[in-house]
Amino acid sequence: MTDKKPNGPARPKTRHSSGVTHVNEPHHDNFTVIGNHLAQHPDLSLTAIGLATHIQSLPEGTPIGIKALAAKFREGEIRIAAALRELEEHGYLSRTKERLQSGQVTTRTTSYNKPRRALIAAAAESAPPQTDRPDRRPNRTSATDLLAGLRAHDARLLLTERDVQRLAPAVSEWLDRGVPPTAVVRTLTTGLPAEPIKHPAALLAHRLTAQLPPHLPAPPPQAVTPPRPDPLQTCEGCDRAFRSPQPGRCRDCRASQAVA
Repeated sequence: MTDKKPNGPARPKTRHSSGVTHVNEPHHDNFTVIGNHLAQHPDLSLTAIGLATHIQSLPEGTPIGIKALAAKFREGEIRIAAALRELEEHGYLSRTKERLQSGQVTTRTTSYNKPRRALIAAAAESAPPQTDRPDRRPNRTSATDLLAGLRAHDARLLLTERDVQRLAPAVSEWLDRGVPPTAVVRTLTTGLPAEPIKHPAALLAHRLTAQLPPHLPAPPPQAVTPPRPDPLQTCEGCDRAFRSPQPGRCRDCRASQAVA
């Protein structure tokens, strides 16, 4: 007898009795690299994960508005809008409104292949220590992030790196005085003029100076309770009242008894 040889390809070796088995082939072109922090994100929906993957695979300048995405996929505008908000919340996407010279308002969308918070943290860790700078205070890093993020609330508050560094000490002063960052942002972004803002740094500097709150008052000194006096006792020698923690004789009787 001759041995029978199978004509089909060999099956991949199964490593587990259940669950997924991977058959991986290397990609040499036309591929996109995404991290497991996105592919296995515990708080993102599958729609958001798939949408982030699609956006990261697109060439620069590709429109990714809600209507443009809804024209490609069957999920519809409501689900796509919700997925975009998820990606913004978790730092994979940022959308800011910008006013063009023509007066038209447009939305600039930035996609991050790593969460934005992780990029900021990595930049802070890799930055050289600057302990010799007098303005290097604990709230300094928080102040620069707050100022750089103002454009997400109003695109007219777009600041240069030089403006951010110049205004950071003033914001740090607010934070040092116990003002929450959300309150600082609200002060800087509420009630802005309707017309274009030509000098956003000057406007912010004025608000930070003119509306600077006072320092928190020092807590009142804790009242010290005076010690309670010893109770009154009746002297066993002369029946005179005297103060003592325990019954017995008064000081004079004790002295007379000692002399005797």
